[in-house]
Amino acid sequence: VQLQASGGGLVQAGGSLRLSCTASGGTFNTYGMGWFRQAPGKEREFVGHVRTDTSTYYADSVKGRFTIFRDNAKNTVYLQMNRLSSEDTAVYYCAARVRLLSTSYDYWGQGTLVTVSS
Repeated sequence: VQLQASGGGLVQAGGSLRLSCTASGGTFNTYGMGWFRQAPGKEREFVGHVRTDTSTYYADSVKGRFTIFRDNAKNTVYLQMNRLSSEDTAVYYCAARVRLLSTSYDYWGQGTLVTVSS
């Protein structure tokens, strides 16, 4: 399974950005998909996850601002980010959880940089 994340860039505080992550080489509709981020000088942190049934859960820091959704026909998961602040500046990674009932992620994308200017 290969994951390709895209959509990062420079955005002003208060703005919006949508990231995409496209999977290849597997059965996308059977994977749970997660988003993570790593800010400069900080550890990687969980952002949110979408299950195979499209239900989602999020970190408290992004709840109400970020939305994850998936398009199985396109093998793609999206991260819609609204009301961005400088604290959201980070490299964003998507990840696939392919093992049923697992709590870890098996495959990772290469990351896409989001920079929020204040």
